[in-house]
Amino acid sequence: MPDIIFALILGYGLDLILGDPEWLYHPVRLIGRFISFMEQKLRSRGGNFRKSAVLLTASTVLVSAAAAALIILAAGLFGRWPRLICMALMDWMGIAVTSMAREARGVKRALTESVEAGRKQVSRIVGRDTQDLSAEEIVKATVETVSENTTDGVISPLIYAALGGPILLWAFKAASTLDSMVGYMDEKYRDIGWSSARLDDVLNYVPARITALLMCAVAFVSGLDSKNALRIVRRDHANHLSPNCAWSEAAAAGAMHIRLGGTHTYFGKTVVKPTIGDADRPAVPEDITKANRLLYITSLLAVCVIAAIGMIAG
Repeated sequence: MPDIIFALILGYGLDLILGDPEWLYHPVRLIGRFISFMEQKLRSRGGNFRKSAVLLTASTVLVSAAAAALIILAAGLFGRWPRLICMALMDWMGIAVTSMAREARGVKRALTESVEAGRKQVSRIVGRDTQDLSAEEIVKATVETVSENTTDGVISPLIYAALGGPILLWAFKAASTLDSMVGYMDEKYRDIGWSSARLDDVLNYVPARITALLMCAVAFVSGLDSKNALRIVRRDHANHLSPNCAWSEAAAAGAMHIRLGGTHTYFGKTVVKPTIGDADRPAVPEDITKANRLLYITSLLAVCVIAAIGMIAG
């Protein structure tokens, strides 16, 4: 088995065991600081922000990839095993299964205290305004976030790590961080963030579709409705402002027989979005557990497929 795949399996295992410890200064925070620094410098220069956007995107991705390459190169000076361990640690920090599931469980626990506690907790993981959300809307927001992050926080990183090791993984993570920080289409970020948003769309295009198929495949094992998941994916995969988000959200909505999506408020502004899935029943807190189950089993299936391909190729 190639070292890249072996390191990926080790990194995935570390994520399942450890998640993202709060004491660990996560590399994404360094990327975020670089993005903030570059954005401030580029804005201070004035001029055409659409051109500056390309420089912001390219510099962040290239610096992140170069840093990953240098770390691996330095570890390799001490031999194969230090290099392998280094790669596994870098893969671990780029995969977000356990941390996402932990945040979702936190929302479910908060809802047992009060709706207000649920609103506060869910605000940690969603971009929409949460102060007026009902208990059901909090559950839906959590399920949407878990299913969406099954793509860009788990399956996409796994795929890119399998293709190019931690270097490609952290190039992807840089693009994903860019999108989360500047990839908005409002007045403030429309020009300086357009290239980051487009790059994220491109990089998640194939993984989003793979994720939806994997989620449909594992829905039955998760005690959910695989057939309906596939039906909703086929029908509603385009029901989103993003070309990618609705794929995994549709799989989750169909598997659980609930309706996701719809109109929400972001930073005080109402954003009209189509719905995903059918409202066969109201969403309940237990659906958060079901979404987490889909997240874990989908990621496990993806790793098994990657390992099998690695063994055949190696």
